[in-house]
Amino acid sequence: MILNDEINSILEELKAEDIISLNVKNKSSVTDTMIIASGRSTRHVKSISDNIIKKLKKTKVKPIGIEGYSKSEWILIDFGDVLVHVMHPETREFYSLEKLWDESLNNENMI
Repeated sequence: MILNDEINSILEELKAEDIISLNVKNKSSVTDTMIIASGRSTRHVKSISDNIIKKLKKTKVKPIGIEGYSKSEWILIDFGDVLVHVMHPETREFYSLEKLWDESLNNENMI
């Protein structure tokens, strides 16, 4: 199973909300795919992140880095070719990562 698909399956299983996968291969030198999802609370965000890490470690896939774990409003899990952003809904709305990285969303909002 491709890493993106596996992460999306885990997110769905853990009841993450508003899951979106963005292909940023031609826009970023850091990663190929960004997966963004919301948790209902900081506890849910932390639980989702913990479970992604735990389940992927069982398949010998370990994160390169993890950021934001202590506050749990926005946890970034770096798997190299895939960056996973698990965010509290208010934090996600404030930073609007989808609009930053997805040109089609920007074009829809233009007058």
